[in-house]
Amino acid sequence: MSDLPVLLVTRRLPVAVEARAARDYDVRLNADDSQYDADALISNSRDVDAILTCSTEKFTADVIEKLSPRLRAIATFSVGYEHIDVTAAKARGLIVTNTPDVLTNATADIALLCLLGAARRQYESTAMLRESRWGRWDATSLLGVHMTGKRLGILGMGRIGRAVAKRARAFDMEIHYSNRSRLTPGLEDGAIFHDNPEDMLSQADFLSINCPSTPETYHFLDARRIDLLPDGAVVVNTARGDIVDDEALITAAMSGKISGVGMDVYEGEPKFHEGYLSLPNAFLLPHIGSATVDTRDAMGFRALDNLDAIFAGKEAQDTLT
Repeated sequence: MSDLPVLLVTRRLPVAVEARAARDYDVRLNADDSQYDADALISNSRDVDAILTCSTEKFTADVIEKLSPRLRAIATFSVGYEHIDVTAAKARGLIVTNTPDVLTNATADIALLCLLGAARRQYESTAMLRESRWGRWDATSLLGVHMTGKRLGILGMGRIGRAVAKRARAFDMEIHYSNRSRLTPGLEDGAIFHDNPEDMLSQADFLSINCPSTPETYHFLDARRIDLLPDGAVVVNTARGDIVDDEALITAAMSGKISGVGMDVYEGEPKFHEGYLSLPNAFLLPHIGSATVDTRDAMGFRALDNLDAIFAGKEAQDTLT
């Protein structure tokens, strides 16, 4: 019998991550990447010391109560942890960790891709080529929105929001932001702070949503707030889908109030509002913000670093409880 801690990995992870987990733990892998519902999480946690999970598994209070009594930690392969009832975990004495920092740049890159894709009508342009509709050049077709020199509003100026701002400055954009608290001058780097996020919206020719999903941000971008944006604004969301009221955003994109939409996240994903598919001015991605080899490896290694610290009797770097 192995003296190594028993680790349950609930999803198939990159090869390098699973190899390291197998080296350092008595690991139980999900080789066929089957979906673990509540019952599967509970049954597979028997005699387990830690769980390495993803945002697709829901650790409700009821699930947490029924997990293995010997369980010490849940490490999530994500920055967001809304799929884990942290309060219930804390009450049970479980340590919960996440993986901040390592996916900042990859997600910020996708935010810029969404901004450019939506602003420059990528979907319509690609469809023209794929459907053999490209004809004689003319001066008035597929006119997009110029990013350079425009105003970018960033909702949520954490690590990813600041990385988006850094990239946007290369386009000479004027950065506005709203955050739970104002940044220090060094981190702000000339960006204009708005204590009330609604005050920022009127200054946002482009809006990038980079805040966490919380009860306060649920459907933040609704019809009333969309109306505060300048006519023809571009809206992108690379944070969490439920921050946007889909019906309101789709309606605004259809009417021309919003000139372009860029989405990498959706409420209820992988199901999502199919109204987005009918929008010619929507640039749509299937939640690939962190989807690079380097980033996904780094996320897995960060999760394992946290578990290594816990089983060495140290404090994990990214402890939530």
